[in-house]
Amino acid sequence: MGNERRWRWWRFFIVMGVAVAGFLFPSSSASQQEQLMEPQPVVSRIAFGSCAHQDAPQPIWNSIINFDPHVFIWLGDNIYGDIRRPFKLLGRERTVGPWKNVPRFVPSSKQEMMLKYNKGKTIPGYSRLRQRTKVIGVWDDHDYGLNDAGKEFTEKVTNQKLLLDFLEEPLDSPRRKQHGVYASYMFGPIGKQIKVILLDTRYHRDPLFSDGTILGTAQWTWLERELKGPESAVTIIGSSIQVISNLSANTRPLFYLESWGRFPEERDLLFKLIADSKRKGVFFISGDVHFGEISRYDCAIDYPLFDITSSGLTQAVERVVPGPLQFLVRFLAWLTPSTMRVMKSKCRYKSCTFGQPNFGVVEIDWGATPVIIKMEVRDTNGLAVLGVNVPLSLLRPGNREYLSSNNTGEYQRHCLLEVQLGWIVRYRLAILFYSTLTLLLLALLGIAYVATLACRTCVRKCKRD
Repeated sequence: MGNERRWRWWRFFIVMGVAVAGFLFPSSSASQQEQLMEPQPVVSRIAFGSCAHQDAPQPIWNSIINFDPHVFIWLGDNIYGDIRRPFKLLGRERTVGPWKNVPRFVPSSKQEMMLKYNKGKTIPGYSRLRQRTKVIGVWDDHDYGLNDAGKEFTEKVTNQKLLLDFLEEPLDSPRRKQHGVYASYMFGPIGKQIKVILLDTRYHRDPLFSDGTILGTAQWTWLERELKGPESAVTIIGSSIQVISNLSANTRPLFYLESWGRFPEERDLLFKLIADSKRKGVFFISGDVHFGEISRYDCAIDYPLFDITSSGLTQAVERVVPGPLQFLVRFLAWLTPSTMRVMKSKCRYKSCTFGQPNFGVVEIDWGATPVIIKMEVRDTNGLAVLGVNVPLSLLRPGNREYLSSNNTGEYQRHCLLEVQLGWIVRYRLAILFYSTLTLLLLALLGIAYVATLACRTCVRKCKRD
């Protein structure tokens, strides 16, 4: 009996001692909970970009720093890790044409990829940005390891670690244990929260022309959970390839661009998932194509979906031609039909595309009534070249004002997909190209014929003389 009483007293003192120790020396988990309960700062400025070749000058970081973003988002091709062979029509190694016998792009070794990632990470302008701004991101094909590659690429596991090291992802991050680099983040206080969902469009993607999957089963399950999770005022979905635009429908057979439109069933599934989630404030940001563009689709869900494309920080279509010929690139951009492109916006050029180095910004005016989202593509000097202001109230399910205006036909041109255009309109770029090529060939034949006649006349005259 006495032993039992003594044990009760000992147990009482032990419990009291643990309680006092917990009060004086709180555990790390308690400290983490207190930190999570601290008010989160408001995020109102987000910058994003893609396609930055580590060997090219990158003065654009100065303008990004001057924008003073709270968050910067990489959308892929953060470096160019694969090796590009030169164009060769003839010779032992032919890289282009129907007779090519070697691939144009080949992967680098692990050591070469590490060197390229380190070079990109230590560029002075980007280093300054990393010191003052939260940096997140995903990859596209060239930093994945091979141009246009998907799930068949054998070095994806190794290169996933290199990308996460480049992004300074914590060693205990779930991204280091999963297959693929998809991730989500929540920024800002309640009522002004911004959810950023970053998709991996490479690790699980089936081959092009297969109309298979882009995300893979596990990532689709994760994405559904993220969209149906806690609400946020704004949801930004980052995709390395364009979601809304599908210019390949109008540029083939001359060339193809990667996009969700190349996988129509997957894109329909994505739109259905967003619609079923009833999530408000959703829009996309994307990269990859080496030009800037803002696209819009009004018939996917019951409010308009926007896609702001920024590409690239160094790589741009106008950079591949001499300065005097850049007007031809702008003319072809204007000639290429696009039913999804936003034309009624602040555009520097008539085509409402921008083929010089650029970065994208999302700026949210939380103090305005209604809240305004400014979506822009900016040039190397930080000046807006494309832009549109969208009331946040427009991006909500069941918006009667939007639905009624949509019925009037005001937005009808943003409901017609490129693949639904008449064949003459769809292929007018190819028609122009092949017609011009035919005329040039006929002109050359004409010149050759005239030259032949002149030579014969000259020969005959010489014989008579």
